[in-house]
Amino acid sequence: MINKPAFTEKKFIVTFVFVTSLFLMWGLLHSMSDVLNKHFQNVLSVSKSQSGLIQLSVFGAYFVMSIPAGYFLKKFGYKPGVILGLILFATGTFLFVPAANAASFSFFRIALFILGCGMATLETVAHPFAASLGDQRTSDQRINFSQSFNAVGTIIGPALGSYFLLRTAGEHSTDLASVKSLYVGIGCVIVCIAVAFLFLKVPVLTDPHVALSKTDDADAINVDVAPTKKLYGHKHFVWAVVAQFFNVAAQGGTWAYFINYGHDVMGFSNETAGGYMSVFMAMMATGRFTGTYLMRFIAPNKLLATFALGSVVMCVIVAQSWGWTSYAALMMINFFFSIMFPTIFSLGLKNMGGHTQQASSFISMGVVGGAFFPLLMGQIANHDVAKAYYLPIVCYVVIFLFGAKFYKVKH
Repeated sequence: MINKPAFTEKKFIVTFVFVTSLFLMWGLLHSMSDVLNKHFQNVLSVSKSQSGLIQLSVFGAYFVMSIPAGYFLKKFGYKPGVILGLILFATGTFLFVPAANAASFSFFRIALFILGCGMATLETVAHPFAASLGDQRTSDQRINFSQSFNAVGTIIGPALGSYFLLRTAGEHSTDLASVKSLYVGIGCVIVCIAVAFLFLKVPVLTDPHVALSKTDDADAINVDVAPTKKLYGHKHFVWAVVAQFFNVAAQGGTWAYFINYGHDVMGFSNETAGGYMSVFMAMMATGRFTGTYLMRFIAPNKLLATFALGSVVMCVIVAQSWGWTSYAALMMINFFFSIMFPTIFSLGLKNMGGHTQQASSFISMGVVGGAFFPLLMGQIANHDVAKAYYLPIVCYVVIFLFGAKFYKVKH
């Protein structure tokens, strides 16, 4: 009888908890930027399509920072990489104070860009970090479990944002004091996490640069099974980058106009629509915990392909504006979306060996898809926010192809 590989090992538990906390923090800030969309529409008088520049600032930082973060990770290791990411993260939040004082949308975008650089660094580091804390055969489960707490952060983010921002700002308010207070508070929490990481002792991890011996199991250990290939020679990795680009494009657009959908189609107030966003994010958390469990019995790539098809069906229903039926389908998009980011990431890192850190940076850079898609959806959303949800279908078709065929590691 063959024993199933363990989720992780006892010596890695404390480190795994700390790494998982990072997923929660950037989930919180990511989802809060979607509340900022609506808040800046009200307070700074920007249009729906202009507010999409918020996502361009955050996700555009991934395009700029992911590759340098990968090189930094390869040279200095996981712990210094985490601390660098947290410093950038905190700096971005503190810059909200001068941005609010200037009441400048451009200044806010600079602060969001630096915050996004911190997120890009943390994502580049945290995914291979979580994957390395145990057997490679359970890396999909570990990353999905950590990403489940990222989803918990996305529940907290809209709740905090709606309470501190939308509740205090009417349609014609010019108040930005609540923005300063909220982001300074979050910045202080991030600084505390950075200090805690300074004192964390990380156990010795398996070196992905070593060659595979005859007694090693290539499925269990993250070593390069095709060492003569260059980074781009690993086709499953290349497809993971493409799939991640379209995945985050769909996420960025779907999340950015969720509150607008509640306001325009369902007739909710801004605060009520923002409150429902927490339910929206709770669906993603539910999907990730469910997906982590199902991966014990169903191959991750098959589950990914199935969830991609589910998202296509939900997008079609959302675009019809069928009241609560379409709104429920909009909620379900986030359930099906749940496992996509972490599963694409883990499948793309399989057997990359010494290329793992660079592979992680390129997959993180795929997140730049979220910078442009909200702008495209915004052009349609200015006229009909429901019809804008036809666009993500293209993205989910690409993800389906990756999960169904192009995920395979080739020797």
